[in-house]
Amino acid sequence: MSLFSNQWANVVEWEEFRDDVIFWKWGNSELKKSSRLSIRPGQHAIFLYNGRIEGVFHDEGNYSIESEIIPFLSTLKGFRFGFNSGLRAEVLFVNTKEFTLKWGTKNSVLIPAPGLPGGMPIRAFGTFQMKVSDYVTLIDTIAGIKRQYTVEDVRERVGAQIDQLLMRWISKEGKDMFNLQANAMEIAAGIRTDLDMELSRSGLSITGFTIANVNYPESVQDKINQAASYAMVGDVNRYQQVGMVDAMLKGGNSAAGSAMGTAAGMAAGFHMANQMFQQPQAAPAQAPAQAQAAQGDTKFCMECGARIPTVAKFCPECGGKQA
Repeated sequence: MSLFSNQWANVVEWEEFRDDVIFWKWGNSELKKSSRLSIRPGQHAIFLYNGRIEGVFHDEGNYSIESEIIPFLSTLKGFRFGFNSGLRAEVLFVNTKEFTLKWGTKNSVLIPAPGLPGGMPIRAFGTFQMKVSDYVTLIDTIAGIKRQYTVEDVRERVGAQIDQLLMRWISKEGKDMFNLQANAMEIAAGIRTDLDMELSRSGLSITGFTIANVNYPESVQDKINQAASYAMVGDVNRYQQVGMVDAMLKGGNSAAGSAMGTAAGMAAGFHMANQMFQQPQAAPAQAPAQAQAAQGDTKFCMECGARIPTVAKFCPECGGKQA
């Protein structure tokens, strides 16, 4: 087909640009000398000839095919001779930004755990970042057979591997099955390394990977919360006290609840006050015996018969003089 056919393109640009597209290939029109190349911010334009990269334009702007593009692509046979050989080139537009995508397990991942023959079922979700890193590999593996490639294509590719990678890195080095969130950064770093190695085969790189949350089955999560509560209060008595305070706080949402909360508060106050004063109250109980011992032996009054200290000279009851 002659380069000077009726299919000449006045502007070579990324038509109908979408922010979720990683690359888009322009190749349905032939060029003419008066055409212009338009590159938007965040784009690179790659000129291809017979599937090979002949030139890359990094800077945004509008470029004249005749005065700027042709001299730059002087190694291309058709351009070298001023479009006289019927050359038809392709232009690959690449989105250079870093993409942030969400990921999540489609089904529960069964992580091997002691005492659980089937494993511990968990779900997880988070985000990862990726970008184009190698144009040559990207063209050889993907752009050579596709006109465009979207972030959804990458998400599906990552999603197909995430379950196995989670199982691998959670099981590695005996991670605490009931405290996976504490090891989330270490697990995420391992998954990122493996994913980056996989996607690098297509000219892409994983620049970040995070685990936002790990979800256990509801029954397991209830047990974890209960164990955490016991560990926080330390013993049963303190656990009951915390429960009473919690009930008072919840009861304050209504008038009746407020009254119940007040009563519970008074009861709790008396209970705790009693506990506080139990030990100090035991000491005064010995005071009468100690006072009596300090007084020495006793005798009976010779006039009224009242018990009086042996050393008393007069009876404190009747006033009678004692021998």
